[in-house]
Amino acid sequence: MAILLGVDTGGTYTDAVIWDEAAGRVLGKAKALTTHRDLAAGIGAAMDAALRAAAVPPSAVSLVSLSTTLATNALVEGHGDPAALVLIGFSSGDLARAGLGEALGREPSILVAGGHRSDGGEAAPLDEAALRAGLRAAAPHVSAVAIASVFAVRNPAHENRAREIAREETGLPVTASHELSAKLGGPRRALTTLLNARLVGMIDRLIRAAEGLLAARGIAAPLMVVKGDGALMGAAIARARPIETILSGPAASLVGAAKLTGLSRALVSDIGGTTTDIAAIVDGRPRIDPEGAKVGPWRTMVEAAAMRTHGLGGDSEVSLDDAGFAARLRLGPRRAVPVSLFAASRPEAREALARQLARPRHEAGDGMFLAPGARAAGRDALPAEEAALLNAVGEGAAMDALKGGPKARAALERLVAEGFLRRVAFTPSDAAHVLGLHAGWDGAAAEMAAALFARRKGNDGRPVAKDGAALSRMVVDALTRRSAELALEAALAEDGMEAEGLAASPLGAAALDGREGFARPRLTLTVPLIGLGASAPVYYPEVARLAGAEAAIPDHADVANAVGAVAGRVEARAEALILSPDGDMFDLMTPEGPRRFATLDAARAAAEAMAREAALQAALAAGAEAPEVALRWEEKRATVEAREMLAEARAVALASGRPRF
Repeated sequence: MAILLGVDTGGTYTDAVIWDEAAGRVLGKAKALTTHRDLAAGIGAAMDAALRAAAVPPSAVSLVSLSTTLATNALVEGHGDPAALVLIGFSSGDLARAGLGEALGREPSILVAGGHRSDGGEAAPLDEAALRAGLRAAAPHVSAVAIASVFAVRNPAHENRAREIAREETGLPVTASHELSAKLGGPRRALTTLLNARLVGMIDRLIRAAEGLLAARGIAAPLMVVKGDGALMGAAIARARPIETILSGPAASLVGAAKLTGLSRALVSDIGGTTTDIAAIVDGRPRIDPEGAKVGPWRTMVEAAAMRTHGLGGDSEVSLDDAGFAARLRLGPRRAVPVSLFAASRPEAREALARQLARPRHEAGDGMFLAPGARAAGRDALPAEEAALLNAVGEGAAMDALKGGPKARAALERLVAEGFLRRVAFTPSDAAHVLGLHAGWDGAAAEMAAALFARRKGNDGRPVAKDGAALSRMVVDALTRRSAELALEAALAEDGMEAEGLAASPLGAAALDGREGFARPRLTLTVPLIGLGASAPVYYPEVARLAGAEAAIPDHADVANAVGAVAGRVEARAEALILSPDGDMFDLMTPEGPRRFATLDAARAAAEAMAREAALQAALAAGAEAPEVALRWEEKRATVEAREMLAEARAVALASGRPRF
């Protein structure tokens, strides 16, 4: 009997499942709070509790697999370790493309001469002196280096040399763009590489924490990590390519949803603390996004499930949209620590809330706190004012207790945006505590925070709600309504009809509200809606009703991501590209540069062998047991002067197998 351990580290909770591979069932499960500053504590607590629940000794575990939303959350929230971006052969104008400049923010970019042409030939020599000087200047301020060169996917020589130099000059982890994607589109490939470099430290800390825990418990099983397409990879590969773990948690949820429900065609909505992730299952597998994963504002070149990720979850900060006359609630997209969770371990928080309630009217900062963030890198380089504010917050502080004017408030917002601090505010999780839908944290603190929020007024001078209970009902209703809108928008997008802002349209609003006039508009899902997440049983029966769908909330919906972590397969993809610049000769693009053939058949045979071997070796390195390789060809042809010519041919090999136990 193969006993597998699946672990999912999310923004709020870490889940663990003990899975019986032969019987296809959960033997035990557990949840523990994710401990951001010491990930091992949360992982260890969940793992130990799941083993106890299953009555399974650690030595019986044959495989451990890890999925995580940490990388996704870091990109959605704009966090991650600082990285330097080396651009070879690009111009300063390229920083404005694909969101590169916005993504860089205050972090350094190093532009040097070099790069290649589309045929793989060298466009200009690599300026090694300028590269070394730029790296020496940037090294003290960053934790990793990202390298992108023009047409590196056709010839990676300059990226390979720049990587050697970066390691010599900095000793930091280095990511080269051709290792992450074989697609053209230099600025977007550079963006993907930068984001990967920012995640190296975070994912390395997660894997080290997991490995240490396994060793301490005598678990000698292989450790796998879920990729964004739901497939598995070995921990060593995840360390080098952490960008492939974006949407890891949601992808694992899709695999788990199919496994737990047995449905082969459905819409899956997974509500977590930070995000709601919606995707389709087709033929029992996640549908892959051909454009690359989009997370937050970033469109990457990472192959991942076609997931629509929204900043809506149990920990979404509740705020007021004061653009209109009357006050309206707004949920997210910013995540906050729920007041009830914060107060559960800090009795002084309840005292601060009571003090604020004793005041006759609402004041700015009421019901809000600041807590330490997970980011440590770069703390020593903070400006003096920001460092002083960070020290003043300590292990947590009420907002109204922090002195300072607009300048200090702006500095605090920067510290939150960069991950040094976390906001504590009223959230749907707090509202659920007030209404008795959730329990486990400090319900009294949630009630006080709700009462404080209810005092807030819109531009019409009226309080947003008559009391905390009424406010909490408004929040839960708003979350349910928004979840139904997002499910319908996702379904319409799957059908090729983009419908973002559905609720803002008169037709969409009428359909969701069930209005009847001379016409009765209806919008309904034609497939089941699978609700996942710890709070899915609370919200998703009503969400499905609003969307006109059958609700499918499986047993163990709260740990579907951890189930999916061990139910997936190891997959590795490799490509080999043939170009024909003149139509008479054929160039196979190899890591060593172009290799010329006189006939297309010879080039195709070499490309097929190269792609098959690369995919096979990658799958074996990723931990597959006896992988099988499938190959397909993609061709583009053009007509030049009445003559049809091959523009390019691409051999795409996919190696797949179950992980080695």
